Amino acid sequence: MAEIIRMPLMSDTMEEGNIVGWLKEVGDTVESGDTLAEVETDKATMELDTYVNGVLLHIAVKEGPVPVDGVIAVIGEKGEDWKAALEAEEASKGGSSDKPAEEVAAEPEAAAPQQAEPVAASAETSSNGRIKASPLAKSMAREAGIDISTIKGSGDSGRIVKRDVEAAIQQGGAAPAGKPQPVPQNLPAPVFIQPGTEGGYEDVPLSQMRKVIARRLGESKFSAPHFYLTIEIDMAEAMKARKQINEMIAPAKISFNDLIVKAAAGALRMHPAVNSSWLEDKIRINHDVNIGVAVAVPDGLLVPVIRHTDRKTLTQINSEVKTLAGKAKERKLQPEEMQGNTFTISNLGMFGIEEFTAIINPPDACIMAVGGIIQKPVVKDGNIVVGHRMKVTLSCDHRVVDGAVGSEFLLTFKALLENPVRLLA
Repeated sequence: MAEIIRMPLMSDTMEEGNIVGWLKEVGDTVESGDTLAEVETDKATMELDTYVNGVLLHIAVKEGPVPVDGVIAVIGEKGEDWKAALEAEEASKGGSSDKPAEEVAAEPEAAAPQQAEPVAASAETSSNGRIKASPLAKSMAREAGIDISTIKGSGDSGRIVKRDVEAAIQQGGAAPAGKPQPVPQNLPAPVFIQPGTEGGYEDVPLSQMRKVIARRLGESKFSAPHFYLTIEIDMAEAMKARKQINEMIAPAKISFNDLIVKAAAGALRMHPAVNSSWLEDKIRINHDVNIGVAVAVPDGLLVPVIRHTDRKTLTQINSEVKTLAGKAKERKLQPEEMQGNTFTISNLGMFGIEEFTAIINPPDACIMAVGGIIQKPVVKDGNIVVGHRMKVTLSCDHRVVDGAVGSEFLLTFKALLENPVRLLA
């Protein structure tokens, strides 16, 4: 009997999935565990695997958004009436299908063939001249600046899949001479306006990630009463300590952000009220210190979580942040790697930002916005000298954290960075 394949819930905040492309076509034989399609969720692009054996009889949505539990395909025996299966499913639920019956009946079974692309001798091609590659593989190759026609595919019938592009990146693949390099992933592509034009604009469709960012941060900003506390920190000793640590533990290189994360973890352990969450009918004081580190990606912002941050050394924090940040930029983070945060840090110092405020990342009660280390004249022992100062701003949910509590936390955080030997204890 034909099986209706529906959009699964792939993350805790997912409301719909955006089908990027199909790896199987109508008429293909599929087995349990085969990847059917690639789906963009609010947090990552993930592979959608089938759990049944049979023939792919029908693709309900070729590309685009589908709500969770919406029909996306039908799998059954060859020649089976998939329309009857959909009608039976509709009748059993007593509701309407995702599409009108006329639209379903009229829908073509296969997508129109795409235009042929230039093909290199090393790439497997289909009968119409197209390079056989999954949409995700094409996207990854494009972002890495690799000519996908130079990659040998290991998928079905020589199809180039994600693991092939990953292998090419690890082997140092680069764009052929004369081709432009991609825009860095953490910066938006520049928009050029032709001189002399008027009234021009470009509408950019919302990604699943951007939709969730808009919804969650809108809810946070307008439901949680924010207030802000800013403090300036003398980073001279932290700079000396970082240099000494890096000289001792080369080739690992501790960053200022690693010191900030470690200091925040220590301060949270001493001020548990800041390591809390608002749960409408109660306040939860978290015993674990799990710090989320905001990472900029092309579509917005992802927040991988460093679990038990207060128990980890600087080198462990450095390694974990690098690994998770790399996965975030490649959209490979798993849902469990972005859950369980009790506090968040957003650092824009590397962009030359001196000071800013951030919107609280639910369910946290606070988020810390970190600016850059700035050289400025300061008074020390009655003399004006060159100082290295950094400003941080703590955004607090006033339902959970009062001004005095937030201020005490910042004073402890400041003391740890100005006496960084305490971070090694």
